[in-house]
Amino acid sequence: MSLYDQTVELALENVGERLDRALTELLPDLSRMQWQKLIREGLVTVDGERAKASYRIAGGETLVARIPKVVEAEVVAEDIPLDIRYEDSDLIVVNKPPGMVVHPSLGHADGTLVNALLAHCPDLEGVGGERRPGIVHRLDKDTSGLIIAAKHDQALWYLQNQFKARTVAKMYLTLVNGALQPPEALIDAPIGRDPRNRQKMAVVATGTGSSRPAQTAFRALAYYPDYTYVECRPQTGRKHQIRVHMAYIGFPIVGDHLYGRRKDKLGLSRQFLHAAELSFRRPSDDEVLLLTAELPSDLAGVLAALSGPAAL
Repeated sequence: MSLYDQTVELALENVGERLDRALTELLPDLSRMQWQKLIREGLVTVDGERAKASYRIAGGETLVARIPKVVEAEVVAEDIPLDIRYEDSDLIVVNKPPGMVVHPSLGHADGTLVNALLAHCPDLEGVGGERRPGIVHRLDKDTSGLIIAAKHDQALWYLQNQFKARTVAKMYLTLVNGALQPPEALIDAPIGRDPRNRQKMAVVATGTGSSRPAQTAFRALAYYPDYTYVECRPQTGRKHQIRVHMAYIGFPIVGDHLYGRRKDKLGLSRQFLHAAELSFRRPSDDEVLLLTAELPSDLAGVLAALSGPAAL
C-alpha cells in the first residue's frame, strides 16, 4: 500500500474537540469512519505520538496522517436526477445541489456531478480528462448553484478561455456574520495555501509560495440582527475565494466549518453560499447567455427565520 503524509497544525478553534471529528472537518476528503480506521491502524500521530480517536485537542499540536494513495477506478455513469437550467449541443448548465461533489476524488468515488452527467450525456466521457469530463469550472461540495460542463473539446476550450480572460460574470449569494461595513467594496487580497493547514486557503503575501492575485466585489443586500445578506462577484477564481475573503475582512460566512464561526450556523449543515447567476458567451453564436438559480430551500429557510431586514 502506497502512502503519503499530510501534516496539519491543530488550531485553537478545535480545542476540546475529539480528534476524529476535527479531522473530518479539517480534511473532509475522508469520512469520519475512514479517519477512525486510519487512527486504529496507527497511521495518525499527534506531536510524534500514536493518536486515539477520542483524543481531545489542546491546540497547537502537530498532526501527521499517513493516507493511502488510491488507485483511480473508472468513472461510471449513474442515473442521478439533474436540475438542468440550460442545454444545447455544446454545453449543459446544472443547478448543483448542496452536498454533491463535482468530480470523483479520494473518499468520493461515486454520486458526483460527473457520474450524473455521464448518464445524461454519454459523449462527455474523455472530454478534457477522464476524472473531470467536460467540467469547465468547479464549486465546493457544500456550495450550491450553477455550474457549466462542455460536451466536446472545442466547447471546453472556448469556455475555459472565457474564464481565463475573466469575461465570465459570476454572482453568489451569501449570509455573513455581523453588520457588513462598508456595505459595498472590492477585496483585493492574494490567496494561497494556508502554511499551517494545507487543506485550507488563506490570504498570503504576494510572492509567497502559492500566492495568486484574487479580487472579490461585494454588496450588502439586507441587514438582519447580527447578520448581513450579501451579493458577491468574484473577479478571479481561486479555491475557496469568497469564503477566504469574507473571513479575512472579519465577516465569515454562516455555516462555514473551515473559515467561519463554529457555533454560529443557524441550523445549517453547510456554508450559506449559492452560485446564483452566471453569464458567458455561447460557443455556437458568441451570444451572451445569462442564467439564474434561486436560493435552495435550506438557505431560503434561514432567511425566512430571521427577523425582518433593516433598511440599507
